[in-house]
Amino acid sequence: MVVIQHHGSWCHNAIMRSTVRIDDDLMLELKRRARDESVSLTRMLNRALRAGLFRAQQPGKGATPFRQQSEAMGQPRVGIDKALALAARLEDEEVARKLSLRK
Repeated sequence: MVVIQHHGSWCHNAIMRSTVRIDDDLMLELKRRARDESVSLTRMLNRALRAGLFRAQQPGKGATPFRQQSEAMGQPRVGIDKALALAARLEDEEVARKLSLRK
């Protein structure tokens, strides 16, 4: 319930209006669902927002935790204790290559 003061009087259950930008793909899906369920676009948007906000407050329910898969890469071909020096050398080589293309 929304309570606001308007011209010195308190209004209960006031409807709040706002302009938002919704991505085209989301708008098409909202309109499709609203049509399929025979409800207004406003009602469908409010349902979607409530569902998303409610789920965001309850992490882990219904969501599959992300698991990073790793792959064996074999033995390093360069000493990883020199990784920063190697990265700097590779970057220098790339800069030199790009500069040579400008000639």
